[in-house]
Amino acid sequence: MPVARTVNGSIAYSLKQKTAGGRIGSIDLLRGTVMIIMALDHTRDYFHRDAFLFSPTDLTQTNFILFFTRWITHFCAPVFVFLAGVSAYLSGAKKGKKELSIHLLTRGFVLVLMELLIIGLLRTFDPTYTYIHLQVIWAIGLCMIALSALIFLNQRLILMIGLLIIAGHNLLDRVHGGNDPAGFFWAVLHEPKYFHLGHFIIYVHYPVLPWIGVMAAGYGIRKLFAPGVDRADRKKILLAYGFVAIGLFVILRSGNFYGDAAGWAVQQNFVFSLMSFFNVTKYPPSLLYLLMTIGPALIFLAIFEGTKHRIAEKIKIFGRVPMFYYMAHLLVIHFFAVIAAAVTGYGKYMIRLSNSVYYIPQLKGYGFSLATVYIIWIGLVILLFPVCRSFDIYKRAHQSAKRWLNYL
Repeated sequence: MPVARTVNGSIAYSLKQKTAGGRIGSIDLLRGTVMIIMALDHTRDYFHRDAFLFSPTDLTQTNFILFFTRWITHFCAPVFVFLAGVSAYLSGAKKGKKELSIHLLTRGFVLVLMELLIIGLLRTFDPTYTYIHLQVIWAIGLCMIALSALIFLNQRLILMIGLLIIAGHNLLDRVHGGNDPAGFFWAVLHEPKYFHLGHFIIYVHYPVLPWIGVMAAGYGIRKLFAPGVDRADRKKILLAYGFVAIGLFVILRSGNFYGDAAGWAVQQNFVFSLMSFFNVTKYPPSLLYLLMTIGPALIFLAIFEGTKHRIAEKIKIFGRVPMFYYMAHLLVIHFFAVIAAAVTGYGKYMIRLSNSVYYIPQLKGYGFSLATVYIIWIGLVILLFPVCRSFDIYKRAHQSAKRWLNYL
């Protein structure tokens, strides 16, 4: 890819919209956008004083701005998993199915190990791994392992399987497991749950079954990004799919018909009623949660295809180095949270976590206003931008020679 220098010496990227083995700019833009938003949620986890007291979606204690701060980050995981399915096709378009299957299988296992060994350490700074938190990277890894087998099926069948899982998995909401091995297996599939194993705490936060459906659906629409597909036709189809998803969400949610275990109800005023309407279930992601998030994502892909705006080009950089950014932002957030906690007298409780940060009882009383959280978040993104840009340049210059870069 050509790299040009502007008059003032800053680096700008000239990227072409490509399919079948190349990069599609709107995908990088969407992925980069949700990753920037994701950092807001994690910054709030480590810095907002109310994070240690109550959930931002608890309508009895929250307010609109806090609720929205959490709600907007709901787009991150489903978009990331869905685009991973699309990207599996794009990266494997010039490979045979066997080669692609091996790549997905290998990458899936690597991501699971990264969640367990690296990302967990960045979240807790605990080298004994007392707390094992199975989150989105673990789920993506397991989804890729599942997709490595699914790709041998017919494309329409893959899409159908993905949509059936997305639409039907809420029928399992009333099935609950115990604290035995069978219960752990069920938790991995569909029920978020804590498990205590001697010295260790294992929290299955991202049950994988619905996420397999999301990734399969992303891979299943691959023909939209195949060589020769007219850009205008692709935009029309993406817009149609996006608005259908949003329409289904509104219809199903309006009467609490189906698709989410937590129904909405009229509240004390319009704003809180609206918050209740959009307060859908993420763990595991309900049908309504996925319709609410993936629908707008498809519309985003349609509207911003071909966008070359200066700011958009900068955001795309984050989308091209997703794992590097993910690990870097966790390290930086936790590092500065340790400093902030130390300055305010809570340092010894922040430096080595034995649970999710907001479940550490000794940290109640620590934290800052939501406005401060937003300032820290913006500063974090600005700080990480030149680092990610440098890594992007290195990655694109050495990717063919250093295969390990494909995992970052």
